[in-house]
Amino acid sequence: MTFHRAYNFCAGPATIPEVVLERVREELLNWKGRGSSFMEISHRSTDFLKLVFEPARENLKKLLNIPEDYHILFITTGTSHQFAMVPLNFLNLKPHKSADYLHTGVWSGKAINEAKRYGNINVALSTENNQFTKMCSPNELKLDSNASYLHYTPNETIHGFQFHTIPETHNVPIIADMSSEILSRPIEVSRYGMIYAGTQKNIGPSGLTIAIIHKNMAGFANALTPTLYQYQTYIDSGSLYHTPNTFGIYMAGCIFEWLLNLGGISEIAKINQRKSQKLYDAIDHSSFYRNPVQKEFRSQMNVIYYLPTVELDQLFVKEAQNNHLINLKGHKSIGGIRASIYNAMPEKGVDVLIEFMQEFERKYG
Repeated sequence: MTFHRAYNFCAGPATIPEVVLERVREELLNWKGRGSSFMEISHRSTDFLKLVFEPARENLKKLLNIPEDYHILFITTGTSHQFAMVPLNFLNLKPHKSADYLHTGVWSGKAINEAKRYGNINVALSTENNQFTKMCSPNELKLDSNASYLHYTPNETIHGFQFHTIPETHNVPIIADMSSEILSRPIEVSRYGMIYAGTQKNIGPSGLTIAIIHKNMAGFANALTPTLYQYQTYIDSGSLYHTPNTFGIYMAGCIFEWLLNLGGISEIAKINQRKSQKLYDAIDHSSFYRNPVQKEFRSQMNVIYYLPTVELDQLFVKEAQNNHLINLKGHKSIGGIRASIYNAMPEKGVDVLIEFMQEFERKYG
């Protein structure tokens, strides 16, 4: 039976580097000669700690140049759990027990709705009236100098909207949901009080969240916060309070090694820039395809676009799938096409997609 691996543009769980999948397959039954898989050893064993957990943490630290005064946590939850964990742990940082949030898409909106259950949340900026495609004017940003923190989502997967600079908060700690952009470009970790990211886009399979927290942010959880919703629990236990997602941590470690072998974040950033620029150029140079996002805020990770009609959108997705280009259907809330081109999407995949787009336009344009 002939097998043809497709180019997978899924927004998450997303494509994984083929070389990493081949490594997993090779190690699945007999990991490092132990006679078992990595999923069958104790999370407290020397093998797991020395050969999986600690290298993963140290390689992430190396990739992002994480300073010594930050905790690196592996939390067995999805990103959406953090929407509650963040306010439960950090609203008490200042007496007013309030926080600023930027509303720039669906995921930041979900974070806002959850945070409102626990305290006073100020929506300091919203681009909802612009359909999350254009940034408001700077004078519409209403920050509170007494806020415990500012929360924002640098990259919104559904609308293809991305910040390319860090908001200025004048010493209010910044918390960022980087699920869909972490490890895709250099970041100044020291500018953030906390960074969190689900692993299902740039780091591996779903079911794990990585949190990077400044040590000054720890220990302020609401007294009623459940044990497993307190970041301090993971800090004190070294992320091993309960049995963690050992497979997820193993996979994350494989991805970190893959990135280091490529040349690190600076090298993958160059590749990502080329991929997204090629695809946006193909859209912009066509009268058949349309991207509605303000150019200064276009996402490098999630490229959305529309064809002239909904029927053509649907036909495009169908024919693309027949050509081994899969998961290009836009989110149900906005339709259109969405090409998620995370780190693991090879540049060749973008080239093949562009060739298909051009041929499709010739047939139906």
